[in-house]
Amino acid sequence: MLRGEMLLRTAEPRDAHGIAVVHVRGWQKAYRGLMPQDVLDGLSIPDREAGWKKILDDPERRSLTLVVERDGAIAGWAGFGAARDADAPGSAELWGIYAHPDAWSTGVGHTLLVGVEEALRAEGHEIAYLWVLAGNERASRFYERHGWHADGGAKVEKRPGLVLDERRHVKRLG
Repeated sequence: MLRGEMLLRTAEPRDAHGIAVVHVRGWQKAYRGLMPQDVLDGLSIPDREAGWKKILDDPERRSLTLVVERDGAIAGWAGFGAARDADAPGSAELWGIYAHPDAWSTGVGHTLLVGVEEALRAEGHEIAYLWVLAGNERASRFYERHGWHADGGAKVEKRPGLVLDERRHVKRLG
């Protein structure tokens, strides 16, 4: 689907590199000061690309990934699917959404979010949620402008060398 100069489409295995670039560069810019710098500096595009190839090649994957292409390059991506949390408010989750920092404030994120919401509605989902890293005010404002609201849900996810303190946002899609 073409939206202005952007092409919104379902990701394919050949998109793994472009998604990985957006994923790593997005984390490095968005989470600066919110995560340890050594963690951000240690992110690897080849490692993320290998992970994305595995995800996109998996015929039994539980999620769908959309990409926005601009001038033949991946400018952003969003992954979504079934809720992963037992106490989830709704049955769908926006697992992640990122735009390349060079594409921030150009409509890429908006195009992705609208595309995700349309796909979830088409699948019959009435409510969806997502998690935002505590302190990521830019992301919180973005979601709030699109009708998502913090509902008081919180979680702490522990990964090697990293603790993610996250806040839940919810949106009624119907």
